[in-house]
Amino acid sequence: MHFINGKEYKCSVSVTLDIFNDRWKLAIIWYLLEENKRFKDLHKDISEITQKTLTVKLKELEEKNIIHREVFPEVPPKVVYSLTPIGKKLKPVLEEMYKWGMEYIEEYGQLSSDNFCGVDICKK
Repeated sequence: MHFINGKEYKCSVSVTLDIFNDRWKLAIIWYLLEENKRFKDLHKDISEITQKTLTVKLKELEEKNIIHREVFPEVPPKVVYSLTPIGKKLKPVLEEMYKWGMEYIEEYGQLSSDNFCGVDICKK
């Protein structure tokens, strides 16, 4: 058994699934792999997400220590989001998910000329 913040898990996969229980969190991490970003930039990158949902997901990722939120003492306040060291360790996982997704599209879908993810971290 594994315990995190008083919650019991039977295996480490359960921990992972509990943290990344929706598509938005992975999308946020995907775009933060590129560079640190402000809220408005993340919202522009993930245009399908509402501002409210983005706010909630950022807070959840911060609580899980996947991202870091830095507030700069300016007027108006400047807030920048970045990946924590444990968040950065997700890069190879997301790169493999990206590659698998592209292979799946090539096999069963149709490729378009534009890059649907907005960033191609696999070619960095």
